[in-house]
Amino acid sequence: MTQPPPRPDPRSRVALLDLVKQTVREGPGPRATEAQWAKGKLTVHERLELLFDKESFQEIEPLRRHRATGFGLENKRPYTDGVITGWGTVEGRTVFVYAHDFRIFGGSLGEAHAAKIHKVMDLALAAGAPLVALSDGAGARIQEGVTALAGYGGIFRRNVAASGVIPQISVMLGPCAGGAAYSPALTDYVFMVRGTSQMYITGPDVVQAVTGEKITHDGLGGADVHATVSGAAHFAYEDEAECLAEVRYLLSMLPQNNRELPPAVRPEDSPQRRCEALLDLVPGDPGQSYDMRPVIEEIVDDGEIFEVHAGWATNIICALARLDGQVVGIVANQPASFAGVLDIHASEKAARFVQSCDAFSIPLVTLVDVPGFLPGREQEHGGIIRHGAKLLYAYCNATVPRISLILRKAYGGAYIVMDSQSIGADLTFAWPTNEIAVMGAEGAANVVFRREIAAADDPEEARAERIRQYQEELMHPYYAAERGLLDDVIDPAETRSVLIRSLDMLRAKQAAMPSRKHGNQPV
Repeated sequence: MTQPPPRPDPRSRVALLDLVKQTVREGPGPRATEAQWAKGKLTVHERLELLFDKESFQEIEPLRRHRATGFGLENKRPYTDGVITGWGTVEGRTVFVYAHDFRIFGGSLGEAHAAKIHKVMDLALAAGAPLVALSDGAGARIQEGVTALAGYGGIFRRNVAASGVIPQISVMLGPCAGGAAYSPALTDYVFMVRGTSQMYITGPDVVQAVTGEKITHDGLGGADVHATVSGAAHFAYEDEAECLAEVRYLLSMLPQNNRELPPAVRPEDSPQRRCEALLDLVPGDPGQSYDMRPVIEEIVDDGEIFEVHAGWATNIICALARLDGQVVGIVANQPASFAGVLDIHASEKAARFVQSCDAFSIPLVTLVDVPGFLPGREQEHGGIIRHGAKLLYAYCNATVPRISLILRKAYGGAYIVMDSQSIGADLTFAWPTNEIAVMGAEGAANVVFRREIAAADDPEEARAERIRQYQEELMHPYYAAERGLLDDVIDPAETRSVLIRSLDMLRAKQAAMPSRKHGNQPV
């Protein structure tokens, strides 16, 4: 009778497992790794080491392989199928990730590849923890046909299901073309690296074939294009190490999910600190320009802000910061850029930021110095009414604590839109330099007293007198406060302490919303 072959002992099986895992870790070999480095890009494992706390990453499905046939795929079945999935910790808090490995099939997405991403996205949603996508892939795997496209559909559906439930961050570290570019657009924040990452729906070759225009990959969809022109990227950095360090910093300011509050820290900056410098930072002349960033830095803890979309729609500032250790979202007009007017892009930028803060329980502080909406045919034809309504809707729909502070100008519809008391701000304050009116005094006098000025013996003197009258009667610092449209006019030096006390009072705010499936917001 033939004896069965001896069974391998556990130690030999573990040794074999170690060899397999080493093969998985090494990927397709040193040549592919050298090629990745030659492009100025890190390998997928190097990226994960920068993103996560040391030795905290737990990979799932590292042994997954595709089962496709045809076009030679049956002879090439590498482990991981070109994507690493799992979870780890960032500053001790759980974060999920999927990261393309460009060395394997160019990071392209096939059936098995997509299934791994779907699984980690489902796990992130179930666990209530942020999801980070490290994107470096060539799009759909053409050899697998429609199953690859269906894989993208599953990702998009999960992006939408997780929207407003867990933070989703896309980190573009290589190419992202075609339908794949829609996933970053559905997430909360998009990071890009100059020189190595691009996003576009149709690449330069297609553009040239259809339109005859010659353009480079970076010129079409590089980091600076999306960070300053299209607004599709929130952040752009010089290298991957800096980029991933900033991803970690952003995660430190976001809650795990929509049922938790953002993490607080023990403040070193006194909540009672007076901000005497504000009196010098903001000119008294409403027509004089100044930079709003130093104003924000003077108010918040330790002068630290994390600006979102810093290079796009520069006439408005959106930033995360802390007041007395608590995370807040700052929305502020920027007089140094187009006088701080609201236009199409500024409205879109601020609306998206307000919406994001509201989704993740981040209180909003709005600093107002706005002369109005930008006039002109281009703005009207481009849909400023519809786009401006996005910001109005976002504020009206927000249930987080909302405080607005008027520094100088607050004119017309822009005053209303910038979280005025009438649209639901919990508290509204102003400095004694505030000017709240339908329009500036000169414009108002020209409209209201047009005939009187024209008939005067000295029109210029008559105009000056009516401007002074309008300012004294309707634009003095206490006009709005006398009518209950401001909660107080405050000393600028007390801004920090007033905001901190107000936010502390509002921390347990409860806001009831009407029963509905969802609102029909302008898009």
